[in-house]
Amino acid sequence: MGICYMRMAELISRRTDKPPTKNKVSMQKVRKGEELQEIPLKQYLLENELIEDVNAELNVSQFSTGFSNLTYLLEIEGKEYVLRRPPVGAVKRGHDMGREYKILSRLYKGFPKSPKAYIYTENKDIIGASFYVMEKVNGIILTVKEAKKRAISAEGFSKIANEWLDTFVQLHQVDYQSVGLEDLGRPEGYVERQVTNWAKQYLKAATDDVPEATQVMKWMEANQPREYAHSLIHNDFKYDNVAFKDDSWSEIRAVLDWEMCTLGDPLMDLGSTLAYWTRPSDGELLSKNLPSPTIFPGNPKRSEIVEMYAQKSGRDIRHLTFYYVYGLFKLAVIAQQIYYRYHKGYTTDERFAQLNYAAQMLCTIAVKAIEKDRIEDLF
Repeated sequence: MGICYMRMAELISRRTDKPPTKNKVSMQKVRKGEELQEIPLKQYLLENELIEDVNAELNVSQFSTGFSNLTYLLEIEGKEYVLRRPPVGAVKRGHDMGREYKILSRLYKGFPKSPKAYIYTENKDIIGASFYVMEKVNGIILTVKEAKKRAISAEGFSKIANEWLDTFVQLHQVDYQSVGLEDLGRPEGYVERQVTNWAKQYLKAATDDVPEATQVMKWMEANQPREYAHSLIHNDFKYDNVAFKDDSWSEIRAVLDWEMCTLGDPLMDLGSTLAYWTRPSDGELLSKNLPSPTIFPGNPKRSEIVEMYAQKSGRDIRHLTFYYVYGLFKLAVIAQQIYYRYHKGYTTDERFAQLNYAAQMLCTIAVKAIEKDRIEDLF
């Protein structure tokens, strides 16, 4: 299924004089109905000094991975930029380009592993929607396909997991006030709002009767933590949302896909990450439908990730089942929302045709975690 917000994994320009290791990215011609208006776009790029000649040839292609915001590669005058815009028929909530631009135009000052955004506009006369343009970063993005192709050893995955987790902890330690992001969210009451809002969003997008979803929503309402720490959180931190510099796996060049970033409980961020961290012991139901390179030997178990995070961050981790269930349910809602757009005819992308079943599967797994009060060995 690979549910995620539009992967920026292929995004972002070089930051060193040394040519980076490039990851083969999945590109395609722009899908019908999602074309850009090139003449006004080039004029806008010229006005903002990203190009020098409005008559320069512009090559536009579309990233084929991802299920949410539309992401394009712009190649012009020997330069590469990435353009992000909301999907057709989407409401602003969850697709707020201005908010995403604000994060990326400031965060890199205190967290160098975030890409830099250059320009943003709400003028829909240019391409038919609000959008922003950002730098493009090259690197190795660990999808399942990429991991298989590279035949990464168990030792390699151990290094990957450690560097990935170090970066995760570093993000949660960012002084968000120093980079001007203190008004990004309201950390007080964050957990309660998330439990309430994700439940509302699920009910609004529901197309089937799923008793497991009702059970999960009621349980989270009754079992949510009332006291927690506050930090900057990513909300979609996983292997295919980071770009490694090279196959030494010693450095992450960039963290990608910031559209859900906010201020809140860092353990909610951890719970979202654990939901993606599939293992061979999960069985086919999860590992086949939510594919992740974490299934390969050398990757820690979910419980080991929690122990490593606690050690590296110094945080006391309680209510672990709640955080994992929350992560699973959030993925279920995202899947259901995307399916709802397909169901209503807002998109014809056939990748979305079965996401209602994916949403139900995630709720079923969450119920198992609740019943057994653990995050592993659920089946």
